[in-house]
Amino acid sequence: MSCLATFKTTSMALLFERACRGAGISARIAPVPRKLSSSCGLACEFPCEAQEAVESLAREKKIDVGSYHDMDTL
Repeated sequence: MSCLATFKTTSMALLFERACRGAGISARIAPVPRKLSSSCGLACEFPCEAQEAVESLAREKKIDVGSYHDMDTL
């Protein structure tokens, strides 16, 4: 399963991806699906089984995540 974190700024998306990879969590930058937003923007895809670790990492690194989404439910 794949999850997606969305962000208000490109810099937060890039910081999130870098922090996840540094922690050994597979993450990659992806466009925000039209189902979530009609505006252009970046999101970061990561394995859903790592969501707790990802949320904890984002809080620890003070990364402002807009929201988290399970791609299977979109």
